[in-house]
Amino acid sequence: MKPQLLLIDALNLIRRIYAVDANQKHHSDAQMIEICCSRVAHACKKLLKSSNATHAIAVFDGDRSWRYHFYKDYKHSRAPMPQMLKDALVDFKTAIEQTGIVVFEPVNDEADDIIATLAYKASSNQISNIVVSTDKGFLPHIGSYITVYDYFKKLYLDETSIKDRFGVEKNKLVDFWALAGDKTNDIPGVKGIGTKSAQQLVNNYSSIEQALEDDSLTPSIKNKLAANMDMYVISKHLVSLRTDINLGFSLKQLRLS
Repeated sequence: MKPQLLLIDALNLIRRIYAVDANQKHHSDAQMIEICCSRVAHACKKLLKSSNATHAIAVFDGDRSWRYHFYKDYKHSRAPMPQMLKDALVDFKTAIEQTGIVVFEPVNDEADDIIATLAYKASSNQISNIVVSTDKGFLPHIGSYITVYDYFKKLYLDETSIKDRFGVEKNKLVDFWALAGDKTNDIPGVKGIGTKSAQQLVNNYSSIEQALEDDSLTPSIKNKLAANMDMYVISKHLVSLRTDINLGFSLKQLRLS
């Protein structure tokens, strides 16, 4: 059997399920956490079965990744994790491990960078892998060996769905986000460049440098780009997932028993 790697964005899965269960007011806190853990474990079992995975890992976020040091306002407006959920994470990790899936929590790195690194390493060795997450940051990495699955919509994301959602091709996403910014993560983008202008720029030019050299480009757009290239570069770093993290473990250690 060919290896098939399942990569689960653990907190993405847990927080989405928790958000639904937290509205069930007729349960005590302890009951709600127990039910939520059970639902997460059930989701993991369904994913193992539907993916025909031979190897699997659920990755949590480390404490504070390089992005917080690189840009001080990164995710600064995001609401903190509910304390009850934070206190129960150890229970969720146990529930996932009981399904046979390896749980990994890096010291500082974000789960997205760890998962992107694993996906890249696997695909480089022609090993198919499925990333389970609703995080759009994984979309630029979709390819012959990397697929992205939205568990909640029961949908595999592809290049057509990317174009329909963002108005740009997959390989233009990073530049598009670097220009337009990303409010959910407090990534600034280029001041004065909105979604439509960002779409036009990445669809009409092979690079921002080429756009700046075009005499026919609207002066106001050109001035905004020229005055804010530093934020464009910063934003591009922030929206780009790393694929070179030193993991400290091998694919063999993720084999399902």
